[in-house]
Amino acid sequence: MPRILTGIQCTGRPHLGNVLGAMLPTLQLANNPNHDTFIFLADLHTLTTLKDATLRKSYVYITAAAWLALGLDSQKVTFYRQSQVPAVCELTWYLSCFTPYPMLANAHAFKDKSDRMSTVNAGLFTYPILMAADILLYQADIVPVGKDQLQHLEITRDIASSFNNQYGPTLQLPQASIDNAIAIIPGTDGQKMSKSYNNTIDIFLPEKELRSSIMHIQTDSKAVNDPKDPDQSIIFKLYSLLASTTDVATMRENYLRGGYGYGQAKEALLGVILEKFAEARKKFNAYLEDQSTLEKVLSIGENKASAVAAQTLAMVRSKLGY
Repeated sequence: MPRILTGIQCTGRPHLGNVLGAMLPTLQLANNPNHDTFIFLADLHTLTTLKDATLRKSYVYITAAAWLALGLDSQKVTFYRQSQVPAVCELTWYLSCFTPYPMLANAHAFKDKSDRMSTVNAGLFTYPILMAADILLYQADIVPVGKDQLQHLEITRDIASSFNNQYGPTLQLPQASIDNAIAIIPGTDGQKMSKSYNNTIDIFLPEKELRSSIMHIQTDSKAVNDPKDPDQSIIFKLYSLLASTTDVATMRENYLRGGYGYGQAKEALLGVILEKFAEARKKFNAYLEDQSTLEKVLSIGENKASAVAAQTLAMVRSKLGY
């Protein structure tokens, strides 16, 4: 049975891009009874940028609630906080001793900030090693990643190969799973939806706040009566990812015909979000109001994850002579 592993950072509230681009596709994989799925909250990774302990803990609960609200079955999935399985930190040190400096210096996450070296901490530099430990600790076979994360998986494979070449077969070399059918989810400004761009749509917000964020989607200056190009519209692109084929075709006709304003399109987008995620929104609020349940679910997953991690770490320590 192949083991699938994925994680999500807890640097903010999950947004529509996270939901459509990562969370729902991962849950679809997890629902396959032939998969052994591990999903973790990457709260150690967040420390490279987020220093506020209270805020981080809040984001961990929010992210956990989002996963569960969207349908994660904790009986079928090993669901845990990265920080609560400390074996990952020990393995990170071991792996760092098999990681060449140039490999880290060429990592995108570091190079993108190398022109502002005063803001770069050692955690950001060694980030790919912690990510490798996240994967190799659980002997994952398949790791769903976006194209922007593919380099990190290649680094993971290189580190594991270096260790295995020295000590014999020990660490599983994971394979990337990239779903090319999943388009980049546009944010309210047309760029990739990202917390760092402040252009996100949070499907779990109260309706009034959700409406406000949708109303801020950028549009051109065409009047209501003017025909519009649906393929150049952020609103239409988002609607197309959520609505039925029939409703998408209707909106396309409305755009091309004219007499259909962007305000109407935004209301339609709000409507389909509220309809599609109605149950998830209710469950999300219920989980956030019952953090003891969240703790119980996560603790069970952490015990399961720790048992697997202990086996891998024992094998690595033995190979290293510790």
